[in-house]
Amino acid sequence: MKNLWNSEEAAKCVTDLARRVYTSRLLGRDHTLVLHGGGNTSVKTAEKNLVGEAEEILHVKGSGWDLETIEQQGFAPVRLQPVRKLAGLASLPDPDMMNALATQVTRAGAPAPSVETILHAILPYKYVDHTHADALLAVTNTADGEARVRDIYGDDVVVIPYVMPGFDLARACAERFAAARKPSTIGMVLLNHGVFSFGETAEQSYARMIELVSRAETYLERKEALRRARSEIPAPARSLRLELARLRHALSRSAGGPVIVSCHASGKYLAFARRSDVADVAQRGPATPDHVLRTKRVPMIGRDVQAYEQAYREYFQRHAAAAREKKTMLDPAPRVVLDPELGMCCVGRTVKEAGIVRDLYGHTIDVIEAAEALGGYRALPESDIFDVEYWDLEQAKLRKAGQAPMYAGEVVVVTGAASGIGKACVERFLKHGAAVVGVDIDSRVAGLHGCPEYLGVQCDVTDETALDAALEAGVRAYGGIDMLVLNAGIFPGGRSIETLQTDEWRRVMAVNLDSNLALMRLAFPLLALAPRRGRVVIVGSKNVPAPGPGAAAYSASKAALTQLARVAALEWGDAGVRVNTIHPNAVFDTGIWTDEVLKARAAHYGMTVDEYKRNNVLKTDVTSMDVAEMAIAMCGPAFDKTTGAQVPVDGGNDRVI
Repeated sequence: MKNLWNSEEAAKCVTDLARRVYTSRLLGRDHTLVLHGGGNTSVKTAEKNLVGEAEEILHVKGSGWDLETIEQQGFAPVRLQPVRKLAGLASLPDPDMMNALATQVTRAGAPAPSVETILHAILPYKYVDHTHADALLAVTNTADGEARVRDIYGDDVVVIPYVMPGFDLARACAERFAAARKPSTIGMVLLNHGVFSFGETAEQSYARMIELVSRAETYLERKEALRRARSEIPAPARSLRLELARLRHALSRSAGGPVIVSCHASGKYLAFARRSDVADVAQRGPATPDHVLRTKRVPMIGRDVQAYEQAYREYFQRHAAAAREKKTMLDPAPRVVLDPELGMCCVGRTVKEAGIVRDLYGHTIDVIEAAEALGGYRALPESDIFDVEYWDLEQAKLRKAGQAPMYAGEVVVVTGAASGIGKACVERFLKHGAAVVGVDIDSRVAGLHGCPEYLGVQCDVTDETALDAALEAGVRAYGGIDMLVLNAGIFPGGRSIETLQTDEWRRVMAVNLDSNLALMRLAFPLLALAPRRGRVVIVGSKNVPAPGPGAAAYSASKAALTQLARVAALEWGDAGVRVNTIHPNAVFDTGIWTDEVLKARAAHYGMTVDEYKRNNVLKTDVTSMDVAEMAIAMCGPAFDKTTGAQVPVDGGNDRVI
């Protein structure tokens, strides 16, 4: 393990807390140490309060902050002495402990102190670091893990048998650490949990963490248990999207709402899913209880969601009585699915959640394989896992999660996504929590938005093979398709019928009509599996009810597309898929309205460009975002009982009204 300390960078940190931030980020940069809010760091300082009294303050990482990106305000400042005294209590329920800690925070608006605050307080060192290092978990998650730890470290660490995080762990450490530490002690190992290091300077504490983890890695290497290089296993070439959509449909029902399912069908994920003993080794429990809420106790092997649900209910019933008579079971849906063809599928109510599951279980695979090489992976008993999963403090986090965005867990495909109405639709769906697959012939579509909730696919919509590949990529990324916004289109320059060439007519029909038929046909089986029923929004045109001279090809293509949408509404109703059409007009911030086309159309009507832009009943501008808002509404609950509708977004047109 590489020590990332840089003296020049560290010299810029002039306070104890600034140095605490610096080394915390160094730890956070190494994902074999901490992931997604895991781990903890602290520093003890001497400060004066407002009346000039000296106080010892413990700055401990606050809830909700990630070590990789933490700032000074991410540390909760708590009064040290009152917190230390709490460790002397015979018992303290964890909710009461968190309330007591909150009363000792010295800065309004500071994050809630970590559940391990008392533990940091009782350790007699200025700087304390805590990680869930993969190498250490691989060593401790074996039948003789404690003996291996003592073999690696001797008196350099104090070994604490597993105790659930919270007050009980802090009290156990307070009792054991002082009695067990030696002059050589530089750290503390919590079996099946993680490792602590400490020191009088930030550099010393950080360097000791790197040393301790490096020694575990060296041990694994000596035992030939470090992850071996894997040959890349290519993802299956055949289409998997229908199987994935069916799996997502079942998982969403189990979870009580739509979920994202990201498929990772290559490399170590596929190799692990194809292990002959995966049904045994993967069912032994998580590498650390800290991961259980995000990954569940065990993954699902194969695709039988009902069998997994039943096993989860039985697990709950086995331990509910012993765990303070819990009455409410968490949703029984798995968060990890291991399948020999799909590889590893990660489940979350958002793309972010599914990504966290991927990262956590990816590291769990590394821990399992290393521990297996040492002689056998062994996690904690399921009763300990249950206690964490149904821990009062974890349940409080779930209650505080708040209401999900409108389209959380849902997936929309938007064509013509690189500009105009399509780009506006992407932005609005992202804001409302959807995952978006943006399709466009413009190569810039792939680089837009810069977030994991968006997948941009360069695609000529007239190429059915390319459309097929775009849907495949979208479903592998997110698990299915719930909504389809058919927006891609072209608007040629004004042309009278007698001058309209056949090749131009066919080009307009190919883009505006034929491509939409192909995409609807390809997408229908996926839409029929949408957890909240599928929705299609067709972007038509005012030219359907009120065509204009010089636009024969465009008007005819949009009229045919509208008729196609009406037939689809009739045919797809039995599957619960609703199809509605928007008829925009005079939306001039789109790709089809070039300056040349705009000037030509204005001249045709004897108007200036400005007059032409506001040539509607309300004398108002109509923007791409206005159309996008209607698309959002049509996919939402307001249109739940509506299909086959045609709605103008045009500021009012006297020829239509």
